[in-house]
Amino acid sequence: MPTLPTKPSGADPAAPQQHDDNGQHLTRGLSNRHIQLIAIGGAIGTGLFLGSGKTISVAGPSVIFVYMIIGFMLFFVMRAMGEILLSNLGYRTFADFAGDLIGPWAGFMVGWTYWICWIIIGIADLVAISGYVKYWAPDIPLFIPALLTIVLFLVLNLVAVRLFGELEFWFALIKVVAIIALVVIGIVLVAIAFRSPNGDTASLANLWNDGGMFPNGFIGFLGGFQIAIFAFQGIELAGTAAAETKDPEKTLPRAINSIPIRVLLFYVGSLIVIMAVTPWRYAQADKSPFVEMFALIGLAAAAGVVNFVVLTSAASSANSGIFSTSRIMYGMAGDGEAPKTFYKLSRNKVPARALMLSCLALLPGVALLYADNSVGAAFTFVTSISAILFITVWGFIMVSYLAYRKKRPELHAASKFKMPGGRFMAWTVLVFFALIIVTLGYFEDTRIALFVAPVWYALLTIGYFALVRRGRRKALAES
Repeated sequence: MPTLPTKPSGADPAAPQQHDDNGQHLTRGLSNRHIQLIAIGGAIGTGLFLGSGKTISVAGPSVIFVYMIIGFMLFFVMRAMGEILLSNLGYRTFADFAGDLIGPWAGFMVGWTYWICWIIIGIADLVAISGYVKYWAPDIPLFIPALLTIVLFLVLNLVAVRLFGELEFWFALIKVVAIIALVVIGIVLVAIAFRSPNGDTASLANLWNDGGMFPNGFIGFLGGFQIAIFAFQGIELAGTAAAETKDPEKTLPRAINSIPIRVLLFYVGSLIVIMAVTPWRYAQADKSPFVEMFALIGLAAAAGVVNFVVLTSAASSANSGIFSTSRIMYGMAGDGEAPKTFYKLSRNKVPARALMLSCLALLPGVALLYADNSVGAAFTFVTSISAILFITVWGFIMVSYLAYRKKRPELHAASKFKMPGGRFMAWTVLVFFALIIVTLGYFEDTRIALFVAPVWYALLTIGYFALVRRGRRKALAES
């Protein structure tokens, strides 16, 4: 992006603030503990707590391999993103480096696609939050918890970025403690061969004694990738928050390098425990298997506690979405790729107008709650669309890495945080993403994404050439 305030390659990259043309700046108000927990929170979202119900019902125990494969591939996406961001701290987000390394059109496509991705995730979170609240209040109108969530996080995000960091710190801490507790309790139940009221005995043998590891065959295994991909959406949030991190050269590598451990513990570990305690056949697409595990073994009070945890998880994801979309919109407005009115900071140094736009864009999620009687169906609808859009964003990160290696070899050579595998792994990940897109088109309930995504990209292409590029040419002619 031509107007990006990048630093010369030989300059000192340390900078306490991110400045714009008018002297405004995003304050670096996030500390190491904030960014570490934000990264963890981004990797543990609604897709795991609610979406894994459908993933298990479709793929059975093979869902374990689904999460491991996706986690492995996305680790390289994060390493590529980390290397590029740290090569030039003038980059505010990956939309910035896509525009700089690939071309202005790429930054425009990535920025707006990432913005709509998080809006869609926010809508999915509103659907999930309404479903979780009905656990305690089955007669409450669905729109009430959804609207309250939007208003609450708008107010909180308007205060300061540090408050966002504090919220995500505690939200993520709740999720981490809850999953560790669930894994420990599950291990104990398996060790004592707990017998549920349904007559099932907790045992690791449940992973392969009920139709094998691939009970629905290879097709079922492939079907697990759509919701599982959604579960990882947000894993790149640490990169979005990098512009407001006090010491990105230390905190970002730590957050990225801990991804394999997080995947093994939070995804693989928790799902192994769930399917060992309660056989996979009990999984339901519109219910959280975390809640259902305790309900099936007769621990209603524990099920209520877990429901609170998954509710906070959905709230955390919605909060992250509001934060992320506002920063993306702020950056695009500064580069002339969104209305200039969103390039304004409040007295608290937060992009207030961009925050309000993001919250208004979430309102269609309230209407979606009444479009279908099934929370699970609404959740699948929005996640199938966001999955293919997120794959596109991640794909642009890898293409940006390839362009970075070609255009900035001196920065790569000087990097202290090089991506393992280099160009080979970048191409491997891109091939994997292509296969996932083909898989999405194979299944009827996720096929809609292949029809919606091209329409979105067509609109972006028209918008770029009709508005952004024309405006830049006019500005150059006048100067």
